[in-house]
Amino acid sequence: MDGSIWVGVRERVLALTASPAGDRVFGATGHTFSLEDPLTPAELADLECQTGVSLPGEYRDFLLHVGAGGAGPSYGVYPVRLVRGRWRWEGDGAELADLSRLAEPFPREGADAEAVRLLLSECPDEEDFEQVEDFDDAFEAWEERWEPLMWSADRTVGAVVISTLGCAAREWLIMSGPERGRIWSDNRVDDEDLKPLLDDTGAPMTFTCWYLTWLEKAERHLASAPAAD
Repeated sequence: MDGSIWVGVRERVLALTASPAGDRVFGATGHTFSLEDPLTPAELADLECQTGVSLPGEYRDFLLHVGAGGAGPSYGVYPVRLVRGRWRWEGDGAELADLSRLAEPFPREGADAEAVRLLLSECPDEEDFEQVEDFDDAFEAWEERWEPLMWSADRTVGAVVISTLGCAAREWLIMSGPERGRIWSDNRVDDEDLKPLLDDTGAPMTFTCWYLTWLEKAERHLASAPAAD
């Protein structure tokens, strides 16, 4: 890929910083339409060498031509940074990704649906306990069964957390396997397994579609915002 799809995108994003209505775009109070500097080709090569994976082409070109993170969907694109000689993505929940396993194919299927349903049906209800301490003990025991089922590290190999919607709801960029280059939503905090993010036509959302859809909506929203007094 030659990165031509990203020509002018950095400038378009940074232009939004001048809008007095910028805080009306969801998440903009967090990223303020700022972008990190793009990676150099040498930095990108070092990142790929260290992680042992060739990044998806669209995301690769974004890092080179737009920025290493910053303004974007929800609370922004998690920046990838070199910290004490090691590359890592930074943001809420970024540590959930096992960077040593990015070359492994991301699994399309998660926990067994029937096992999830059964375990949810067994979740303790505080109203069934006379003492709050007894409920806490029962819930802790239940969580010890729930977390390995829904939060196993095997569920998210081959992917990195790329953004957050807040309240522990996140989005992942798939690095390896059949879903490579696509965005998956993660609402496990609400007892839902990961699932592919879809566009308005029902098609899987690629990184470029995900990012440019956000940018176009932000531009339209701010263009239609009432002028400041």
